[in-house]
Amino acid sequence: MLSRLNIELLPLSESRAAPDIDPAAFAFLNHLRFVAMDCRVKPRTDLFEACALLKVDKAASRNAHAEALMRCLAEALGKPARLYAPGVEEFTFDEQWLIRLGKACTSGDEDSLRFLLSSRVAFENRRFVRFLVGRIAECFYLN
Repeated sequence: MLSRLNIELLPLSESRAAPDIDPAAFAFLNHLRFVAMDCRVKPRTDLFEACALLKVDKAASRNAHAEALMRCLAEALGKPARLYAPGVEEFTFDEQWLIRLGKACTSGDEDSLRFLLSSRVAFENRRFVRFLVGRIAECFYLN
């Protein structure tokens, strides 16, 4: 039996102070927030399976990668991700982690990538999460 994706959309009372964030990083996060909302009614999927099924078409690539990430993020983190609704200018710890991971992917900061992934993602899932976040972040030119 397939379980439904469990992504929490938080009330503003559980917010963290908004860090200084550039527009590209905010666009990256908002895209993930929109996709997460859409994925709430879809079944979870395995990280390996999700990566294997991704489209190569550049136009569909960003959405396919974002959907795969959002459907697998709870597995990768070991608990449901906590995300605000799109447009909210405050960020949860999970959202700040995703932004930092996206920036590290596009800037080629291998040390930060290793640290961010190893701090929250099981070893066997790190390359999949890195691949998915990297492909999404490329579309937003995070630096």
